[in-house]
Amino acid sequence: MSRKPLSAVTGLGMTELRRDYTVASWELAVEAIGMAISDAGLKHHDIDGLLINKSPIEDLSAMPMDLQDYAGLRDLSLLNVVEAEGSSMVQTLQQATMAIQSGLAKKVVCVFADTPLQPGGSAAESFAIAMPMMGKLGTEVANGFYSAIAAYAMAAQRYLAVYNRTTDDLAAVAIANREWARLNPLAKIKKPMTMADHHASPWLVEPLRMLDCAYPVNGAIAVVVSDVETAKAAKEYPAYIYGMGQGHKGNTNRRGYQPEIETGAKMAAQTAFKMAGVTVDDIDACEFYDAFSISTLINLEMYGFCEPGKAAQFIAEEGIGPGEQLPVNTGGGHLSGYYMQGATAVSEAVMQLHNRAEGRQLNTLNNMLVTGYGGRMQFHAALVMGR
Repeated sequence: MSRKPLSAVTGLGMTELRRDYTVASWELAVEAIGMAISDAGLKHHDIDGLLINKSPIEDLSAMPMDLQDYAGLRDLSLLNVVEAEGSSMVQTLQQATMAIQSGLAKKVVCVFADTPLQPGGSAAESFAIAMPMMGKLGTEVANGFYSAIAAYAMAAQRYLAVYNRTTDDLAAVAIANREWARLNPLAKIKKPMTMADHHASPWLVEPLRMLDCAYPVNGAIAVVVSDVETAKAAKEYPAYIYGMGQGHKGNTNRRGYQPEIETGAKMAAQTAFKMAGVTVDDIDACEFYDAFSISTLINLEMYGFCEPGKAAQFIAEEGIGPGEQLPVNTGGGHLSGYYMQGATAVSEAVMQLHNRAEGRQLNTLNNMLVTGYGGRMQFHAALVMGR
């Protein structure tokens, strides 16, 4: 296949991912930025763009545009805070690519940092229960609709009801993630998981159990997106970006709409695949945003790997775990790897494409699908990446 890449990720920087609070988000971001620049074989003065992805659960002061100064970056021709919920990190790579294509910049750092685990608070208090649902109606809060878990439990309940499925389908996703995590030195949960283990875990909001939910950490991840000529001079495999797309269907909650299970991922896929000159059959692996197990089922369907309601059958017959037909979330994803929002999928994709995925390295990586979403699966962004 002969095609022209749009840009390439040439550097990756990751701080230690911790389950306790050490320093503020902006300090972690500065560390990750420096690591990414060094990994790309560049100096700070080579960088001409900075795109900042702050966590939706933190205010702007946690990751201000002054991060430029803290990170030692000068004379930037591109600087912005990208706010698109969990799709933001993928969108920063898209915006960096568009800037490079237009001549606005050549070497752009994209960074995400988050510290949901605060002193004196549990993960549930700081991340799940306290997370606001994007300014939705007060009637929802009045009826106990407090968190992202509630929103995704509604999606899962709708999915299971419409397609006559059971929570065994959710367990299959969590088990596959755990099998990948066992191969990843960076993954946070590696204990083997069985179907019985999954069903024995407590309900958080039915039908989602604890093992269906993301594992939050504190940390920062940054990448350097470069022009193609710079990438050609890289010492290792470049992680090229060939296609990108977005899809935002909204969440009107009106008759005739099923925003819980019919998402903008389909639109994002159509644009990204067309731009990259591929079809779903050309995809070798996927790095999905999967804050909850239901997300992977819906993503498999919306991105076209199987028909609606058939994701569990696809997993059973084709497989998404190590050594199976379609590798999905090869680092353990959000459920067993680490929850760094959209940066989790991006970091794992870059490690795979740079041939650094110790213990879990994939050999065929012509086309890798990398996705992010935010809100109640309202805001979608996708990349097709490859060598």
